[in-house]
Amino acid sequence: MADRTQDTALYSSTQILRRTQRRHLTPAGLFGQVIKYVLLIVLAISFALPFYWMASSALKDDSQIYSVPPKWIPNPAHWNNFWDAWNVRNFSQFSINTIFQYAIPSTIGTVLSSAFIAYGFARIRWPGRDTLFFICIMTMMVPFQVLMVPLFIIFKELNWINSYRPLVVPAFLGSPFFIFMLRQFFMTIPQELSDAARIDGASEFGILFRVILPLSRPALTVVALFTFIGAWNDYLGPLIYINKMEMMPIALGVQELQRAVNETGTNPMVYPHLMAVSTIITVPIVIFFFLAQRTFIEGISLTGLKG
Repeated sequence: MADRTQDTALYSSTQILRRTQRRHLTPAGLFGQVIKYVLLIVLAISFALPFYWMASSALKDDSQIYSVPPKWIPNPAHWNNFWDAWNVRNFSQFSINTIFQYAIPSTIGTVLSSAFIAYGFARIRWPGRDTLFFICIMTMMVPFQVLMVPLFIIFKELNWINSYRPLVVPAFLGSPFFIFMLRQFFMTIPQELSDAARIDGASEFGILFRVILPLSRPALTVVALFTFIGAWNDYLGPLIYINKMEMMPIALGVQELQRAVNETGTNPMVYPHLMAVSTIITVPIVIFFFLAQRTFIEGISLTGLKG
């Protein structure tokens, strides 16, 4: 009965607050609200339009693709484009390679290594900590193009070419951007929690796994999501180290699809097939983002609150 009374009181207070806000809404404030929502709608349409064009182009044939003016709604819709494009090359194997050979190991390695290193920078005091952290941040200014040739030579001498080790092993050594992000998040966690666990006899590893990481799920979700998407979309890395068809990830598979349909001769249907495969490989990322949307936004908003 008391809970019901509290809920009723809370609902009444909310309604009163909304009515008060409506009363105090001036014409200028109303105009500002209208402009804000119109701008948001325009931006939402501008972001969604390329995805709609990609999905609709996947259902067209060449005559509809290159028609002037462009056809926004395919008629007739060629649903077989998805099946045909997926089977021109073995995209099922490409997807398995991407998920289990590259994306998941890289995500696990990046999350674990970055969390370990960030914890050392954020919660443990030791000589030279800030200097080493500054050097770690400076490495983000070095572009990957500068490192391509030295890394290729190193991995070639290690006999790692045509394997996923050049792509996965560096993930277990930490990522400077994610180290910085997790460090900022760890510094927002009250130090009293670590001190209480330390008094109870917990080691630094115990504090990390029992106190810090459970409280850092939003930030860890952001790291995992960014890493997984980066591995899923990575084209340049696999292009350098992987030459075997059966080992290619899905990004290289799209390039192989274009090459394959160009070899078929007349009417290759390049564009619709490319859009069909692109739609298929985009859908899991979109679903993954929406499922983790609340945690993802929470992690982004809370990271970097303390320097």
